[in-house]
Amino acid sequence: MTKEEKIELVKELTEKFKTYPNLYIADTGGMTVAESNELRKVCFEKNIKVQMIKNTLIKKALGNLDVDFSEVYPSLKKTSSVFFATEENPNVPAKIIKEFRKGPGKDKELPILKAAIIETSVFTGDDQLEALSNLKSKNELIGEVITILQSPAKNVVSALQSGGSTLAGLIKTLQEREEA
Repeated sequence: MTKEEKIELVKELTEKFKTYPNLYIADTGGMTVAESNELRKVCFEKNIKVQMIKNTLIKKALGNLDVDFSEVYPSLKKTSSVFFATEENPNVPAKIIKEFRKGPGKDKELPILKAAIIETSVFTGDDQLEALSNLKSKNELIGEVITILQSPAKNVVSALQSGGSTLAGLIKTLQEREEA
């Protein structure tokens, strides 16, 4: 690869990193061709883009971003595959990695999570996989906040409605007593 090609590839990677706010970098070295193909198939089905990229190119592309991601640099060793996830599915790559390890005939620890960038937060190490797989998307969080905010209002409206019928019943009973 010529220097010009590398420069162009770094530009493309930088744009891709800007487009996809959630990145997972995993060690996929040591996986068989069949396992790699199976992993790519699962990613394709879940709308996750995966690409093997040289560590030096990842480092240069991350360096071109406005946010300092230098925490990721020590993780960039051995073979690296980058999983690109959108805002709507930030935890899908973590779930894919987790499930892939558990699949039939899988006794391996591959792929191993090296680092993840979620929006601008950095997670390093395979021990972060569980926490990352439990992340909620922005839409899920907004839905939960709306539900929480609606709950007190629903309780007030419900109390007023039930109280109104009780009050109306009480007034009617008092009115009937006066007439009798």
